Amino acid sequence: MVSPLLAKAAPSGREIVNVTPERAGWTHVGFRAVRLMAGEAEAVETGERELCLVVLTGTVDVSIDGDTHANLGMRNSVFEEVSPAAVYVPPGRGVHIRAVRAAEVALCTAPADARNRKVQVIDPTKMKRSVRGKGTNTRYVCDILPHDDPTAAHLLVVEVMTPASHSSSYPPHKHDQETPPTETLLEETYYHRLNPPQGFAFQRVYTDDRSLDEACAVEDHDVVMVPRGYHPVVAPHGYDLYYLNVMAGPNRFWVFKNDPQHEWMLE
Repeated sequence: MVSPLLAKAAPSGREIVNVTPERAGWTHVGFRAVRLMAGEAEAVETGERELCLVVLTGTVDVSIDGDTHANLGMRNSVFEEVSPAAVYVPPGRGVHIRAVRAAEVALCTAPADARNRKVQVIDPTKMKRSVRGKGTNTRYVCDILPHDDPTAAHLLVVEVMTPASHSSSYPPHKHDQETPPTETLLEETYYHRLNPPQGFAFQRVYTDDRSLDEACAVEDHDVVMVPRGYHPVVAPHGYDLYYLNVMAGPNRFWVFKNDPQHEWMLE
């Protein structure tokens, strides 16, 4: 039986996966991924939400209310050690995406605020890249839209590459209570990619009292929804794991709490 937290990807066609707040049963995060062949286009209206468009692979032209940003994206694979192209788009805008060559595009959304925010093309060369963990808990992080970037109202976007046989989002941590500065409430989606693509990985989502305790076997392009609780990930031998995280909550501040049962390993 498929977990209610797992959104399975469509194996073919334009729309890979689409997680709306209504589908997830929450308030803030929306996530959609699309495939575009060379010359194909996709139109998006931001409405009352803000958007972070991430060019996962391929190259696209992005036009926003007639203003075109050409040739965004250079990666052939999300597993390349290259940061992605990305564009922040405020509410009330029309977005037209045209694939210069075959592309995979992520559309990350959250509620907007009342500020007069601007379209922002996010420079890949200025995205912070870092290494977290040690040993088989090592993973490689690229901050696309971090919480200390004032561009967005609610959105946080980050991508992580976890080598085969490594764990990630580990020790298990959570961010489901709005009690700053110790913890903040952020909904989250994980968009998973595997290399080679026939692989799989595992993600568990659980709470202290186990009122939520779901284990998901994720395959290429699947999404796991994290409404609350701890959410570690493991990549089996032979398969590298990439994921794109989208987070949003009432306040744009990321502070997490580790599972105290497993925090010993940080000492």
